[in-house]
Amino acid sequence: MPPSQGSAHPLRLLGAYAALLAVVYALVFFTGDKSPTPKLGIDLQGGTRVTLSARTPDGSKPSQDSLKKAQDIIENRVNGLGVSGSEVVIDGDNIVITVPGDDGQQARALATTAKLYIRPVLQAVPAAGRGATPQTAPGTQAPPAAQPTTPEAPGASEATPAPQQRVFPAQAPTQPPAEPNLTPTEAATKEIQAAKALRQSADPSVQQAAMAMLDCAKADPLVGNDDPALPLVTCSTDGTEVFLLDKSRIDGQEIKDATSGLNQQQARHEVYLDFKSGGSDAWAALTGEYVYKRVAFVLDSKVVSAPVVQQGPQQGGRTQISGNFTATSAKELANTLKYGSLPLSFQTSEAETVSATLGLSSLKAGLLAGAIGLAVVLLYCLVYYRMLGLVTGLSLLTSGLAVYGIMVLLGRWIGFTLDLAGIAGLIIGIGMTADSFVVFFERIKDEMREGRSFRSAAPRGWQRARRTILSGNAVSFLAAAVLYVLAVGQVKGFAFTLGLTTILDVVVVFMVTSPLVLLASRTAFWSKPSVNGLGAIQQIARERKAAEAALGKA
Repeated sequence: MPPSQGSAHPLRLLGAYAALLAVVYALVFFTGDKSPTPKLGIDLQGGTRVTLSARTPDGSKPSQDSLKKAQDIIENRVNGLGVSGSEVVIDGDNIVITVPGDDGQQARALATTAKLYIRPVLQAVPAAGRGATPQTAPGTQAPPAAQPTTPEAPGASEATPAPQQRVFPAQAPTQPPAEPNLTPTEAATKEIQAAKALRQSADPSVQQAAMAMLDCAKADPLVGNDDPALPLVTCSTDGTEVFLLDKSRIDGQEIKDATSGLNQQQARHEVYLDFKSGGSDAWAALTGEYVYKRVAFVLDSKVVSAPVVQQGPQQGGRTQISGNFTATSAKELANTLKYGSLPLSFQTSEAETVSATLGLSSLKAGLLAGAIGLAVVLLYCLVYYRMLGLVTGLSLLTSGLAVYGIMVLLGRWIGFTLDLAGIAGLIIGIGMTADSFVVFFERIKDEMREGRSFRSAAPRGWQRARRTILSGNAVSFLAAAVLYVLAVGQVKGFAFTLGLTTILDVVVVFMVTSPLVLLASRTAFWSKPSVNGLGAIQQIARERKAAEAALGKA
């Protein structure tokens, strides 16, 4: 292939790559938190570990099937929230959640049982001052000014509670404390049974006593274990109201999908629910029966929202939960409801700090080994390829800059965390990039053995090499993709970074290495055999030409 492209073509490719790097680092330094540091995984920065102990109403041992289902649901919640680098493992009868950083509340939020029931409100009183006149079936509350134009749940009343996504650890019950010789499991079972007997009684006098005695400031031993077929006395999530609720009318299992968003008209964040066909019919019947009365969305035995039904029956199978949500809490609640409730309720331990000492030591050793290996490769390239070795070093430098900037942005945008396995994928990927350079350079040498000059051999060698480079990288990317789909845990991080560097290998070879070599081949200085290290190849070509000429004369 003659060099008909002109010198502007390589310069345009180099300029385009420089522009891409500029955009990447502009996003790094001028968007988000503007921190140029990638997020590190648990093994590099440490993390927070929370152990979940299953609590069954009868005190029986949880089945492995239930634990496995709970693990899968928590992992789905992790993926839905983009909490990258988290670990969810089964340890005997417990589930251990580890998240990067020191936010133990995040781990607890992932373990929320998320049993949602929709119950009619029979009575509600303020938590402070229980002597106040109870609000029974409060149909006298004024509806909000903005009426929904499509069938949906009404807006929350003025005293809408704020959601709190956490698992409540077991506490001493409101009844006399358990005997000291009871095991923790037996004590927890006794607490649940005592709470049910008091707060889920069908006797009106017991219900009134429970409303008077319930302390909303204490953790709830009944959390996630209330019987939906019985009435329930409970608190709002912010502890401002005590409710007497009727039997559950709609189960959270009837939710088909859950999303969050901002209600532009009322300037508040809401969680939107889509019901399945059975839940849609039940919602229409409930809203038709309780017009201008309150219905409660009860999550893990706590009232998240208790709005007044403004119109009914509401058809269409769609409603919303409104409360004092933030964008984050609304997203967490929607994500929790979307993937379903856990088959078990859990008692959480205190958050433990996971040290990163071992990981940091391994990182230092790995980076040192990688630096030594890279230095040896560059030294070999300089000795063997001379000028082309400089191109190799410059190409690896630009590839490393791109990889680093993209790692920072991925950590900021999708929560990607870099761990030891991911760093291993990066090092292997950069090594594969060097392999692509070698393929290109050897094709140039093949062309020069045919008697062509460096200027003529460079574009011809590139035409032959790029197909091989694309084929090799396609195989590597396919292997990384399959590994990512089939693997779990940190192996996914290895596969992800390997696939990313494989893509960048193609970009760098096409936009940096090839243009640099083509530009070098068109300058007199770099075309000197003493500079480019190709004098021996040119000598072989001359000897071959002379031998062919001698044979022709003979």
